Amino acid sequence: MRISFLTLKKLLWRVCLLVTTISLSLIALPTPPSPARPRSQRNSSPARLNFNANRAMQYTREVVAFGPRPIGSANHKKLENYILAHLKGDTVEDDSFSADTPEGQFPVHNIIAKFSGAKDGIIVIAGHYDTNYPLRDTGYVGANDGGSSTAILLELANQFRGKKRDGYSVWLLWTDAEEAVKQWSPTDSLYGTRHLAEKWQNDGTLKRIKAFLLADMIADADLNVERDANSTPWLEDLVLQAATGLGYQSHFFARTIPVEDDHLPFVHRGVPCADLIDLDYGYGGVFHHTPQDTLDKLSPKSLEIAGRVILETTRLLDQK
Repeated sequence: MRISFLTLKKLLWRVCLLVTTISLSLIALPTPPSPARPRSQRNSSPARLNFNANRAMQYTREVVAFGPRPIGSANHKKLENYILAHLKGDTVEDDSFSADTPEGQFPVHNIIAKFSGAKDGIIVIAGHYDTNYPLRDTGYVGANDGGSSTAILLELANQFRGKKRDGYSVWLLWTDAEEAVKQWSPTDSLYGTRHLAEKWQNDGTLKRIKAFLLADMIADADLNVERDANSTPWLEDLVLQAATGLGYQSHFFARTIPVEDDHLPFVHRGVPCADLIDLDYGYGGVFHHTPQDTLDKLSPKSLEIAGRVILETTRLLDQK
């Protein structure tokens, strides 16, 4: 069949018009929504973890503003009241006793805030709130060593308060009299946790503890958390898993050293423990236990890293 040039031209024009109309219609079609992730996947994402680093840093400032806070001092009592004021309305236990030390007897107060969970068992998250006793007359304020651990627990309390936990119960423990009164030794140190570990062993609490997580000196602006050779290997591995999942692995476990800290009385009784501590505070630890342990050496980012890793480790423990 023969087609004239004019007819062919009209036909081609109509085809082009039809193609253009179809293309515009396709562009106008709505994009189908992506299928929603199951609720369990959304809730298990590490990105949902909340930790207010600026608020934790403000707590650190307020703690340091009390000045030196060794056991037996007026400032220590003020800090104790400050912690309890923040826990008003929470379930709080006061473990009080008198400690025999090389410098005489001192009142000691461990503070425990309890947040109930659906599973049978307890995760203890601890940190000390006293400052070094031998440095009490030097102006030593323990911003990192005593201040940061007090503050991070206060912010963790904000995260657990008023929320239903499907996992284990969480007990936040502000330990007292961690520091030596004269010179560090097995009998002149860790007064608060040595007493509490024995108490919990005697009343049966100890066997309910699934994990003991300790935070100490975790606000150093140059944060490098040690792998503690005295801690429980599988729990240290879980801490690293949490840090890696959050993208913080470069701040963890560059070196392995044995650390003597508040977890030891629990380690010796078979409780799984992990100590999150950065002992390399300043070049060669130059700021540790010196009046140079001040706020200007700290960073809210470091508090955020430690806080979020603790929360993620707790989440991972809940799944066990």
